Amino acid sequence: MSTGISTGDGGLVLDLGGVRGELAEAREALAKAAARTDDLLAALPEPALRSPEQRAAAASATDAARLRRAAFMDVHADAVYDELTDGRTRYVRLALLASRAATAFPGLVPTAERLASERGRPQSDKEGDEIDQGIFFRAILNSPSAGRHLLDAMLRPTPRALGLLPAFVRTGTADLGSVRLERTGSAARLTMCRVDCLNAEDDRQIDDMETAVDLALLDPSVEVCLLRGGEMTHPRYRGRRVFSAGVNLKSLHGGGISLVDFLLRRELGYIHKIFRGILVDEGTTRWSRTVEKPWVAAVDTFAIGGGAQILLVFDQVLAASDAYFSLPAAKEGIIPGASDFRLLRTVGPRLARQLILGGRRLRATEPEARLVFDEVHESEDLDSAVERSLERLRSPAVLANRHMMNLAEESVDDFRRYMAEFALQQALRLYSSDVIDKVGGFSAAKTTVAPG
Repeated sequence: MSTGISTGDGGLVLDLGGVRGELAEAREALAKAAARTDDLLAALPEPALRSPEQRAAAASATDAARLRRAAFMDVHADAVYDELTDGRTRYVRLALLASRAATAFPGLVPTAERLASERGRPQSDKEGDEIDQGIFFRAILNSPSAGRHLLDAMLRPTPRALGLLPAFVRTGTADLGSVRLERTGSAARLTMCRVDCLNAEDDRQIDDMETAVDLALLDPSVEVCLLRGGEMTHPRYRGRRVFSAGVNLKSLHGGGISLVDFLLRRELGYIHKIFRGILVDEGTTRWSRTVEKPWVAAVDTFAIGGGAQILLVFDQVLAASDAYFSLPAAKEGIIPGASDFRLLRTVGPRLARQLILGGRRLRATEPEARLVFDEVHESEDLDSAVERSLERLRSPAVLANRHMMNLAEESVDDFRRYMAEFALQQALRLYSSDVIDKVGGFSAAKTTVAPG
């Protein structure tokens, strides 16, 4: 499937003036052009049944439509965002923002109905409508004003968390399905417990993780937070703790890994909240817009892909001596979240390239692993080491210094600009032929994760 959106040598030559004019006229021009493209695609067989000539015709039409959407957003991103958020008086999360855009600006992004239809198909049989969402969010995040406002929207607590908060404060426990949350003393302990897939992430786990992170940050009794994998029932790892096997490849092949609700939400939602804190209403805290807490991760067995990405925002990472860290981006064919942004400063450019481009597996006992793991312990000693780490990070001075170091290490605008490009490039990767072939191969081998 062709997914290009730039003209280049020999590329499309379009008159884009209509979508670059005044907003009202541009909106109408965009809608009419998108309707023509939809009519052409509707006259063709389903993507999997098209002939080479029909595939070429569909690719040419979608390429032209995407060029128009990109040109429209390049000019009108701020005006579009203002309309969708009532002049930035409302915080609107990713999914709802895209849904509102589909209604207010026909042809700009896919409708909910179209996405629902696509969701039922394997990745290889989709039109690639999520690429249009990538174009949309790249433009929004590239805007300093709209992009910052969207980041703030994603740092606010979710309605689900707010609904569960009173019970969690009262009982100190919450079973969210794929994540269990328990407060012991002043520590919130998040345990990933997807025993069916070695804690491989999908849309469901992203929602549960963000809810758990929100609850831990909002509970005033919590001073420090821990993330760890639970004991597995997988035959190869039965009875052992496993941190995370990364993206659920079976879900990816089946079309169940979405750009907005998974790939963008996890980066702008719970991972960013662990690093930056949760945004609260004005007046809730005296001197800060966010509630932040120190975070510890304990890695048993392995942290692969998305599991490895998470570690880069933690204050302390402890590992069992037989654990390893892996970012098999080249094998899977997708971009490993914000790891291209954060790993360079964590381990340096040479080792980062070995890990991401070369697929190197970093074992906890290797000298270079100390750039990722603060402490490495024998499995039987890891529990007590975790408790010591939690105790060290309870100091109020830790929280203040953590805030200042994170501010110096990663500016909001640097993160925003990275995520703008990530939104589009990851969408393009999802629908590239090499990724579709690879995840299809994983599925054919009945492999949902890649622990190796």
